[in-house]
Amino acid sequence: MERLISFFDHIQPWQRSLLLAGGLVFFWILEGFFPKFHFRYQKFRHARLNLLFTFTTLLINLAFAFAILRVSQYGSTRHYGLLYWVRLPSWLFLLAGVLILDLVSAWFIHWLEHRIKWMWKFHLVHHADTWVDVTTANRHHPGESVLRAFFTLLAVWITGAPMWLVFFYQSISVLFAQFSHANISLPKCLDHALSWVIVSPDMHKVHHHYLLPLTDTNYGNIFSIWDRLLGTFVRVEDTRELQYGIDLIASEEENNRAGALMQIPFLPYRSPEGAKFSREDKAAGHP
Repeated sequence: MERLISFFDHIQPWQRSLLLAGGLVFFWILEGFFPKFHFRYQKFRHARLNLLFTFTTLLINLAFAFAILRVSQYGSTRHYGLLYWVRLPSWLFLLAGVLILDLVSAWFIHWLEHRIKWMWKFHLVHHADTWVDVTTANRHHPGESVLRAFFTLLAVWITGAPMWLVFFYQSISVLFAQFSHANISLPKCLDHALSWVIVSPDMHKVHHHYLLPLTDTNYGNIFSIWDRLLGTFVRVEDTRELQYGIDLIASEEENNRAGALMQIPFLPYRSPEGAKFSREDKAAGHP
């Protein structure tokens, strides 16, 4: 445990970049051997577009890095935050920290993006991908990247997480996002078993279905526990029947051109056309 803490306490930027790139390459290769869907698309062109958004996310995370560092130092040196309410052994401190960081900086902001119109318009860029694969994991509009970085900052403030824990969480968070988005087919029994603890590929594929109400389910990134506890977990027996994308963006050009995607949040709000009920009706409790 001490070696793990020491490694992430001294991890270098190039090592974190290697984890990101290594995960992409690993799952990219795995997709070729065990694909879930046989997409008819230009894989490298699709990757180039999504990697553009990955680059903007990295820049925004870098811009927030100093603020996160200061908040982390403040909390960890003064033992301020949820993680210090009770003295915990190192392994439980790590687990509790990752759980809370995952809840606030991944699940909660994701849930909000599906509930608040102006946030949803930024998040649409992620859902507009009709060929979900490992590169989709970091396909986020810069505006959404700012939102997610802010909620990471909030999560660090709430927990008082030291920087080694923040680096550990961010590293595995990226790998889990790549795993759940990868176009890979696991044995059904294995995928189902994994989904009791972590977000499995089939579990997250449900979230990327183009129609409500499935679009508004399975928000998790690392742990499936939050969806199960908070009533947003849904299991689909045959995920091969799912269709990626979003029903209110039908144009292939709009889905796959950076300029068009960047403009989406600033266009008039468009209600989902294929849903049996609107988000407003759902929020009001109407069927």
